[in-house]
Amino acid sequence: MALEHLSVGEIAVILPGAATVFRRHKIDFCCKGDTVLAKEAESRGLDLAALEAELHALETPGVHAPAETADLIAHIIERYHKVHRREFPEVIALARRVESVHQDRTDCPRGLANLLADMFEDLEDHQHKEEAVLFPAMIRGMGPVLRDPIARMMQDHDDLGALLRFMAELTDDFVPPEGACTTWRALYAGCSKLDMDLREHVHLENNILFQRFL
Repeated sequence: MALEHLSVGEIAVILPGAATVFRRHKIDFCCKGDTVLAKEAESRGLDLAALEAELHALETPGVHAPAETADLIAHIIERYHKVHRREFPEVIALARRVESVHQDRTDCPRGLANLLADMFEDLEDHQHKEEAVLFPAMIRGMGPVLRDPIARMMQDHDDLGALLRFMAELTDDFVPPEGACTTWRALYAGCSKLDMDLREHVHLENNILFQRFL
């Protein structure tokens, strides 16, 4: 299958394991999923043929997307909404501890705790709107009237994408510095997982669930 003329979002749908490949190459397949693979490779200076070969070699499925809308929504809530609510406070607490204990180090991720707290507050508001209004309307089979609410949710996702990029910058792409304590390493591991989960979450909504109603 030729992939170069498909968007990265489409590829992430038909080749679920592509999400891992895209994340490794810093290709935004969720918020910027409409970018064609060839254009994305060119803009990042990547070898298109090598990237296609890497995608074609995928064997292990990645993001799970149930076929029925109600099942997909239930999966999103259980796998992502509930997990975010459990893990964000834990990572925020780690960030506050690291910033407090290591504030004198030049490589201390200053501002990370506040960034995470702001992200979580925005995400909670976003998820509540989905669970209380948008998702029930989707399950009831409402169609064109959902275009505006979906557009607002997708704008939230774009805003989240910018915050994820900032989080990666603050953490040096989640690589702890030499001599980092256990808490610091746990913090960056937690941030890396948040990044991965949020990107998969947005991908399922933007490129699969929402497309059923647009």
